Amino acid sequence: MLQSYPQADRSGKAAGDVMSSPGPQVGDDMIVDVALSVLIGARADHLLVRDEDGRCTGLITRSQMTSHHQGSWYTEETRLRDLIYDRGPFTSPVMSAHDAERAMRQRALRASPVIGEDGHALGVVVLTR
Repeated sequence: MLQSYPQADRSGKAAGDVMSSPGPQVGDDMIVDVALSVLIGARADHLLVRDEDGRCTGLITRSQMTSHHQGSWYTEETRLRDLIYDRGPFTSPVMSAHDAERAMRQRALRASPVIGEDGHALGVVVLTR
């Protein structure tokens, strides 16, 4: 179920109606250790990753960063763009909340960025269970 909306209240709502704030956003050129510090400092579950134009390129979680951090190929200069994380497809603000939830469950995602026509993050839809 999407954050704060019981299933019965979701009918007819769009993802844009049930999204929360996009939360912390970082550039894809950020070093993983710095991004991990940002995530911890913000007490967030995920970071939205942006390209040099500010468009959302994906969502990365703490567990994704720490698992790559432990890899043999990892160096202190590894950038977020070098990691594997969810890079879409993303949720449209006009997509029904029901369809957004179903798509997230099919892809085993706990959160999905809601992206406007210009590619910028408007918010995030989050599964609560």
